[in-house]
Amino acid sequence: MGNDKVYQMDFAKVYWLLVNKAVKKGRKKEEVDEVIQWLTGYRQEELEKLLENPLPYGEFFQQAPHLNPNRNLVKGVVCGVRVEDIEEPLMQEIRRLDKLVDELAKGKAMDKILRQ
Repeated sequence: MGNDKVYQMDFAKVYWLLVNKAVKKGRKKEEVDEVIQWLTGYRQEELEKLLENPLPYGEFFQQAPHLNPNRNLVKGVVCGVRVEDIEEPLMQEIRRLDKLVDELAKGKAMDKILRQ
């Protein structure tokens, strides 16, 4: 799938895929929300409002209130690609979220996921 197709996917659809991935592994929706909020700076009520109307996934990141300065500490492989080696900034943000949710689904402690 090309970057443009990923950027145009509906955020709500991707969100529920991320939640389902974590929940299947015994984690909670609230933990996924916490990870998303940590990365993007959205508050819970903002996040819930974004889920009500179609929003392209790329715009979700472009409109993020405050990308966490510690997000650069998110490293590792997701979808066969090293997150820190992705040159396209928007795709790198998307893959960072994927990596964080992967860590959550694998049972990593929240303080480690949030690089605290």
